[in-house]
Amino acid sequence: MHRHRRGFSLIELLIVVTIILIIAAIAIPNLMRSKMTANEAAAVETLRTLNATTVMYSMTYGGFPHNLSDLGPSGSSTPGSAGADLIDSVLASGVKSGYLFTYTVGSADPRGNVLSYTISASPVTPGTTGQRYFYTDQSGTIRASVAGSADSSSTPLG
Repeated sequence: MHRHRRGFSLIELLIVVTIILIIAAIAIPNLMRSKMTANEAAAVETLRTLNATTVMYSMTYGGFPHNLSDLGPSGSSTPGSAGADLIDSVLASGVKSGYLFTYTVGSADPRGNVLSYTISASPVTPGTTGQRYFYTDQSGTIRASVAGSADSSSTPLG
């Protein structure tokens, strides 16, 4: 008697595995580009949020914050100038969605109130978490650069 085996041959399985690998080779780079695009969009929205919260801080405390953590949660139950509770603790740490946010104080008046600031956003791992660099200041204009750190002369986003 001759038995017939049911199932797939080795060649059939190899063909299926090859097809799956080809599809993965096409999909994974597209997924990485989509992730970088999402991180860049999140960085721009974060800069918009930071601009809005620095204005709210300024209206409350008479000047812009001295550092990014001043916008974050306070250590006590009552917000103050050293912890205004306007942004979450993740953003107050300076790193969010694959980007590093650097807040720099510009000029100050004689009483110590900050009159200008800049915020730059750079990818934590360039080419992996994002490709573009971003910049904003108290004017609220967000600028971008692909050639390195963005500054006040970089191309504004529309």
